[in-house]
Amino acid sequence: MFCKKCGTQNDENAWKCIKCGATLQHAAQQQPSVKVPNYLTQAIIVTVLCCVPLGIPAIVFASQVNGKIGAGDIQGAMESSRKAKMWCWISFATGLVIGIIYLLSMVLGIISGSRF
Repeated sequence: MFCKKCGTQNDENAWKCIKCGATLQHAAQQQPSVKVPNYLTQAIIVTVLCCVPLGIPAIVFASQVNGKIGAGDIQGAMESSRKAKMWCWISFATGLVIGIIYLLSMVLGIISGSRF
């Protein structure tokens, strides 16, 4: 769909021009708003508490969701939401595995140190 104001090519489902911000469709023609979770809170928590390097992509994708919804890119928002959720789980699992390995090594260290 082309913007009538500036002529920029936009997605067919867009309701707002990506270049000039002009309304492309009337409010009655807009698609019903879809609730797309952004997982930003979860991304921040797993980044701080579990694994920083793997939590950063979760924050990046989570922060893209609302912007894409605002631009009318519901499909892109859903994809960013899916990726944010995936990276949250990866970060959580990595932190959990590292924590278990750490605890096991501490227990083994204590047991081996008490034999003397």
